[in-house]
Amino acid sequence: MALRNIGLWAVEGFELAFSLAKFCCCIHVTGSYAMGPSMLPTIDLNGNVIIVERASVWLQKVSRGDMVVLTSPEDPNKQVIKRIVGMEGESVTYLIKPGESDECQTIVVPKGRVWVQGDNIHDSRDSRVFGAIPYGLVHGKLFWRVWPASRFGSMCNV
Repeated sequence: MALRNIGLWAVEGFELAFSLAKFCCCIHVTGSYAMGPSMLPTIDLNGNVIIVERASVWLQKVSRGDMVVLTSPEDPNKQVIKRIVGMEGESVTYLIKPGESDECQTIVVPKGRVWVQGDNIHDSRDSRVFGAIPYGLVHGKLFWRVWPASRFGSMCNV
């Protein structure tokens, strides 16, 4: 009887550890992504600790306005953070050369792609430069800012 109870505890412990491991695989704390001026003032250039969750991307639950981690289409060894401005099928109007002219262009985001831009449009390499990116390059959605403590809180709808 005692061996049976130990076996049940071991199975329950294994299931709990496996569930915890799955949860941890869905959440990642970032500090290692390419942080340039493109997301200023939303994200500081240094000292940010942000939780990134991946389940929304797997479930295709990201939408316009979400900040996401993606593989740079210009350098596949680099991860960057941008904001989704348009989803497939949506029209996006953007300034071609912000600060230099008011000339705009409108595009329809192709199927299977998203349009991303940095919050600091004057200093960002984004879809205005490289076009709409394949949805497969998106890896996670910024979820919660842990540090700095003065800006602790949700990154959703920021």
